[in-house]
Amino acid sequence: VEEQVASGEVLDPAGGSGRAFYPLCKQLVAQCPQEVRLVVRYAPFHQGSDQVIQLLEASKAQNKYWPVLESVLAAQPLWADHGSPNIGLAYKAAEQGGLDLQKALADAAAPTIDAVLRQDVEDLTALGVNKTPTFFVNGRPLPSFGEAQLTALVAEEVAKARR
Repeated sequence: VEEQVASGEVLDPAGGSGRAFYPLCKQLVAQCPQEVRLVVRYAPFHQGSDQVIQLLEASKAQNKYWPVLESVLAAQPLWADHGSPNIGLAYKAAEQGGLDLQKALADAAAPTIDAVLRQDVEDLTALGVNKTPTFFVNGRPLPSFGEAQLTALVAEEVAKARR
């Protein structure tokens, strides 16, 4: 059995840089689908992000996480005003991603969803993460930030996994 490489992106759904890097993450997974998996952790640094994160987590119960994440990120310029976010537009984008919004909003109120968000915040504090996106590949942080650095680190870990 081949070892999998876990590429983790710490993401604030309202952060423009995370949105910009998501296509690269998706491409890296597509290039090596047997070896690479993307794990998203959350950093609710911007106003309203926590509500969107709760909805994203709730979308997992409907098996809609990835299409909803992509829809919310695509619509981010419309809803993610850092001073006054329009969460209703993020919810509308989630619906366009195939989400049953009313069910997801009910599910998002569950203590388990809140626990996921709290755990991510605790972990990010322990790791000293203070900006998004931040990347870890098999637990290794990027030596310096950038697309080439992320691509190289994933390739290095995939090569190790194939040995």
